[in-house]
Amino acid sequence: MSISAATLKKLAQFDTPTISNVIELFDVVPRNRGYMDHRIQSCFPELPPMVGFAATASFRSDAPPPAGDVYASLDQHVASFAELPGPAVVVFQDLDDPPAAATFGEVMCSTYQAFGSAGLITSGAGRDLEQVRAIKYPAFTGSTICSHAYCHILAVGKPVRVGGLVVHQGDLLHGDANGVTRIPLEIADAVAEFASPFVDAEKIVLDYVRGSGPKTVAGLAGARKEFSAAVARLTDEAKRSESRKSVISS
Repeated sequence: MSISAATLKKLAQFDTPTISNVIELFDVVPRNRGYMDHRIQSCFPELPPMVGFAATASFRSDAPPPAGDVYASLDQHVASFAELPGPAVVVFQDLDDPPAAATFGEVMCSTYQAFGSAGLITSGAGRDLEQVRAIKYPAFTGSTICSHAYCHILAVGKPVRVGGLVVHQGDLLHGDANGVTRIPLEIADAVAEFASPFVDAEKIVLDYVRGSGPKTVAGLAGARKEFSAAVARLTDEAKRSESRKSVISS
């Protein structure tokens, strides 16, 4: 499914919690699924949201690869970016438990960035954090380790499990200081369209509680009721838009 550069740019204007909230409007993913858990944290929460398509790989570093075995390479991983419909988000599953060494460092991140990657996520560890911060390359991990040990890439382009989420090659991912979520490709354009109206709906409550003047429980209840009604309208519009799309595609 083709996702335009304009849609990706629009998605990048919103934080990941907002994107997660908007995905819920379409009721295509259970609310407790479709995102990575607490094990995946932003290394550089000051950076803007990351949006791109998963370029998956598996990784080990706890022992040298057996002689004669055939493994993937950084070159092959970078080459796989050309198969994606937009910028790559590198997604590594570290198969060592616990991680024995860093999945990424300055050289790897600089290489991926040079080939258009929008960021990197790993279930393993990272290193060279200050150097990677300096190039403003978004990275997400759960730990840091100073050594790369016997690092080697086992395979590229196959499904991986990171932060409790199974990620397939080409999945559309959105991440920031709050975590990482997957945007279903079939609603990506609509999520981009509905994000701004959802932010406007939230402002109903925010404007009340942040505004001047005394606050009352009744006033808060009224603002929340108005917000809920706005979200209900957005939900109806979202479902109608998807229904129209289904009719057209059929």
